[in-house]
Amino acid sequence: FFFVSVSMTDLLRRVCDDVACVFARDPAARTTLEVLTTYPGVHAVAAHRLAHWLWVRWSLHFVASVVAHLARWLTGIEIHPAATIGQRFFIDHGMGVVIGETAVVGDDCTLYHGVTLGGTSWAKGKRHPTLGSRVVVGAGAAILGPIHVGDGARIGSNAVVVKAVPPEATVVGVPGRNIERSGDKNGKPPPRNAAPAGTARSLTCFEPYGATQDAPDPVAKAITCMLDNIRRMDERIEILTRALEAQGQPLPKPHEGARAGEEAPIGTSVPSASPIMDVLHCRTEFVRSLPPDLHATESQGQALSALANGVSLANGVSLAPAARSQGWGVTAQNSGER
Repeated sequence: FFFVSVSMTDLLRRVCDDVACVFARDPAARTTLEVLTTYPGVHAVAAHRLAHWLWVRWSLHFVASVVAHLARWLTGIEIHPAATIGQRFFIDHGMGVVIGETAVVGDDCTLYHGVTLGGTSWAKGKRHPTLGSRVVVGAGAAILGPIHVGDGARIGSNAVVVKAVPPEATVVGVPGRNIERSGDKNGKPPPRNAAPAGTARSLTCFEPYGATQDAPDPVAKAITCMLDNIRRMDERIEILTRALEAQGQPLPKPHEGARAGEEAPIGTSVPSASPIMDVLHCRTEFVRSLPPDLHATESQGQALSALANGVSLANGVSLAPAARSQGWGVTAQNSGER
């Protein structure tokens, strides 16, 4: 029935396009005979076109399902006979690909192994995704629900997409999120995976597995955000420092002899942005200055009370008499903070 309904010219054109798109998108392809005999993606697409023709044209649902089942058994690729597949559709490697009943795939699309075009509802009707033209879906990705993926979009490997994807976008992660890509002078992203209608050898901008060289590096982006945050913190510290200097409060200087990763010796000062930080630092230095024998013979509160007499801390912070009996109490006389 298939060979009777389709003209010979159209059949040859379809075969040539299918073989040409393989050579354009898979550098491992060597000869036409090899592609026709050993590529499961080509076999699965050819079997689906026959099954879809039986399903739609003659309503032979059982026969079409048998054809699809045999193709799945031979290739490991499951395509429902009712799914609509466009021209020059290529499935690379192919094992584990699942395309649902109401899925629609546009022209010049490429799927890799483990891709799922699935549904999220048991209700009848449209429940599978629609892919535009020139869409590339990386290995292990899942596009779920009746959503639309725009022309030229790329879905990264192992991404889970549950929302619509705009054209020329790149989606990665779980759940899938759109990442920015550099554009031209007008800010418009350049087209990719573009090919004139009716051709397949002109896919010079094809990007396998949805990977791209201009995709932003998440680690570099995180480091850039951290550096920006540090810069803003430095500016705020500078403002606070100038405010303290304007009030006539001397600021402690950092210990010049301590190297990175080392603690400053006992009795040296560390820079601080507020009196509260000075209080905490002085408390720490005071505890570190306790003699070892005193630690061993007396309680912490008694040791602090014994050594607190006549002790004056930096920046006007001193141990008040009432606080000395408690051991840990301190009062910032200048700021009134405890």
